[in-house]
Amino acid sequence: MFRSFAYALAASTALASGSVAWAAPLPAQTAPAPAAQLPAAPLAELIRPVDIPHEKFTLPNGLTVIVHTDRKAPIVAVSTWYDVGSKHEPKGKTGFAHLFEHLMFNGSENAPGDFFAPLREVGATDFNGTTSFDRTNYFETVPRAALDRALFLESDRMGYLLGAITQGVLDEQRGVVQNEKRQGDNQPYGLVKYKMTEGLFPAGSPYHHSVIGSMADLDAASLEDVKTWFRSHYGPNNAVLVLAGDITAAEARPLVQKYFGSIPKGPESARPAITVPTLSAPKVETMRDRVATTRVMRMWAVPGMDSADATALDVAAGALGGLGSSRLDNVLVRQEKLAVSVSASNQTLAQAGMFVISMDVRPGVDAKLAAQRLDQVVADFLRSGPTAEEVQRVATVTVSGTVAGLEAVGGFGGKAVALAEGELYLRDPDYYKKQLQRLAATTPASAKAAATKWLSRPVYALTVEPGARDAYEETQAAPKVPAGNTAPTPASAEGPAKGTRGAMPAVGQVQDLSFPAIQRSRLSNGIELVYAQRTAVPVTQIAISFDAGAAADPAGKLGTQALTLAVMDEGTTTRNSVALAEEQERLGTRIFSSSSPDLTYIGLGGPSANLASSVTLLADVVRNPAFAPAEVERLKATQLARIAQEMTSPGGLASRAMPPLLYGKDSPYAKLAAGSGDPAAVQALTRDDLAAFHRAWLRPDKAKVFVTSDRPLAEVQAALEKGFGDWRASGQAGVKNFASAPVQATPRILLIDRPDSPQSLIYGAQLTAEKGTDDLLALNTANDALGGNFLSRINMDLREEKHWSYGAHGSVNQLPNAVSYVISAPVQADRTGDSIAALQKDVREFLTTNGMTQQEFDRTITGETRELTGRFETSDAVLNAMISNDLLKRPDDYYATITDKYRGFTLPQLNAAARKALRPDRFVYVVVGDAKVVRPQLDSLGLPVEVVAAQPAASAQGSK
Repeated sequence: MFRSFAYALAASTALASGSVAWAAPLPAQTAPAPAAQLPAAPLAELIRPVDIPHEKFTLPNGLTVIVHTDRKAPIVAVSTWYDVGSKHEPKGKTGFAHLFEHLMFNGSENAPGDFFAPLREVGATDFNGTTSFDRTNYFETVPRAALDRALFLESDRMGYLLGAITQGVLDEQRGVVQNEKRQGDNQPYGLVKYKMTEGLFPAGSPYHHSVIGSMADLDAASLEDVKTWFRSHYGPNNAVLVLAGDITAAEARPLVQKYFGSIPKGPESARPAITVPTLSAPKVETMRDRVATTRVMRMWAVPGMDSADATALDVAAGALGGLGSSRLDNVLVRQEKLAVSVSASNQTLAQAGMFVISMDVRPGVDAKLAAQRLDQVVADFLRSGPTAEEVQRVATVTVSGTVAGLEAVGGFGGKAVALAEGELYLRDPDYYKKQLQRLAATTPASAKAAATKWLSRPVYALTVEPGARDAYEETQAAPKVPAGNTAPTPASAEGPAKGTRGAMPAVGQVQDLSFPAIQRSRLSNGIELVYAQRTAVPVTQIAISFDAGAAADPAGKLGTQALTLAVMDEGTTTRNSVALAEEQERLGTRIFSSSSPDLTYIGLGGPSANLASSVTLLADVVRNPAFAPAEVERLKATQLARIAQEMTSPGGLASRAMPPLLYGKDSPYAKLAAGSGDPAAVQALTRDDLAAFHRAWLRPDKAKVFVTSDRPLAEVQAALEKGFGDWRASGQAGVKNFASAPVQATPRILLIDRPDSPQSLIYGAQLTAEKGTDDLLALNTANDALGGNFLSRINMDLREEKHWSYGAHGSVNQLPNAVSYVISAPVQADRTGDSIAALQKDVREFLTTNGMTQQEFDRTITGETRELTGRFETSDAVLNAMISNDLLKRPDDYYATITDKYRGFTLPQLNAAARKALRPDRFVYVVVGDAKVVRPQLDSLGLPVEVVAAQPAASAQGSK
């Protein structure tokens, strides 16, 4: 699906109170007159731009190198992929590949210490590592002037790592990984991932166990075990290095030879023998978890990347349950209202795959009857197959997403990933192109044949029911001490590794950010248009920002905004919900809606070739929502189920509990506590309520349009003028009331009892006296050292030093009418009290006796200035910046001038900014965890403690 900027903005989707103007009664509903199909560019035109020209060469030691030149910015993506994943792990060594991913970030012989430090200093962006069943990869995007430094680091951990792996480093990262595992397990449906692979692949299959492995195997890992693992798999002949960006192959070859050429070959990583298993008979299992909705799943093991059937199964999955207009959606969600959500996906691995159908049963519906109907729809699909139009829509949506994703040179996606994946798995870096060719050549008959062949075999049927979580073998709260050790060894206890390669390369002159010029214009009705041209990919993104958001949700009817937005995307006066979904898919365009505390967004992202038609469709959604009563009732049930899900997840519970403590009950921001809504209020909402909200808040006099596009402003404006130029406001506009200043509660701990939680989620927050529209760059920059990134005091303490957490951070939450500081720390349950004490100490020392150091200051200023070009590589990032600047009343050239602001800061200035805004004794805490484990740990902290139960949203069961 299209990668829209909306997903970044949707991090804050909770709603707040406001007032809605009186609205005249709605006219009687009549069936919409069908709209004519909008013109759409042919698929071939969308596929044409998908091209990543490259050169490939191999060093004598076997390292494969691929270079792609992209001159849009002075940055280079460095992506190193190793042919080692969890499928290579023998019995008793599960989780080793992922554990080693962590170990390789903890320094090497010639670059001791955490790898994030030198990467931060050079201004790296998108730097991380991931492990899958099939491979491990490490990646960073760096300024061109820092490429030597990045290559030195990557080569050093490839060839000079063993001397830096100590018992202390192993113990440290073992604890971090185990808390990563607990964090995943702690989520609703968090144990399903284990059931999937164990149910589909037999014991002994390389795909049978999870990537993260078992606690027991991680506990048992010895120092010699992990060193042997490294020697067996991480040689250059088992790796692919991709450089994508401001570099040519001629420039790359001597650099790669210089840094990697002397690393000797290692053993070849043997590709395990894997056949696609077929169950001898249907397998049916039921598990219980603390979830709000019954989930019914149907799964089959299917072929991997090297099979032509994989693409045909992708198409079948899209038509069956991947598209918004899919068969399963239409029957089970829209027509018969048996489910609140349903999906089908083909998860392709290198040597096999998993075809997964998942349905969340609508509360109040008999799950067995819903499951029977699901099976009937799947059987009907296998008999009939997809239509030609469905196949075409799946292909269009897929291609549109691919084009958008290729704007980035690296990161979790982007061009480097496409090249590396094809080379590592199939020795073909152009495989991405062959995939698209297969996609375009897929017919209804070939998709039907593949689906029938693989989905007619015995199924693995898994049902997850609400209830107390079933016991499982890895629920222990604390890690076991490895044999032979009385306690984990501090990572620094054995001293730095002794290097032989000399100092790391210096970084040359990094080019300053060239932020795109922002142009402003207006439509004929006065709506302001804010535009930036981005030509890297032929994609347009449009966000209509309305002055509404959380503060506009009607008092006493919290959840109105969320339901209004949901129903708007499910039918207009000329297109019903199915027709609207099909039109988006034909155009390869995704219409989205979202909200923040202060703004409501409706927009689109899609191919610029379909710009005019996409804007026409967007205008229909924004201006002509039908609010059909049947759709209102259906989506009300969906929203109630989502509310109930929020009340079963640690993050949802904490997010709903904190706002009243932070802002006080009279602030509109306190209504963020409603999350997706108050269940009783949502249950009572009517069509009239939604239409009234639309008239009062989603109107032209409250709208502003933000656009990034490869098309010129004149063309974009012409399309918007046609769709919105004659839109006029009528009636009274809604008014938000921020007259009451927010008032924080006195320091305390609210403990939300969530039984059987292997982790506790800690939120610590305080309201500041700052104004959101002030220039808070100094405060945000100071926070880089306290909680703002991986190297911050908070994260390094709880994760790297104590390894009680997978990660912790603190951030300045800058809203126009309130500024708060919020710490988030998921920690192992038995260390909850200790973790709060550690956070209190970290914050207190930072604000009193041990403020930002000169080393932290230098690293922050250097890193912030050098990373700017990489940070704004994509249209998503630019569009977000445009909207934020406008909301916080910053000038359009804010980021064009920010480099000089960073360079003008002094260390005393940043420490003063932090000490002015924050007080260590003012924090309030929300803790979500198992009270019987956590409550005794909190008594020594000197704060009042209140314990409340995590109650599910009972009203979610009431909509039939």
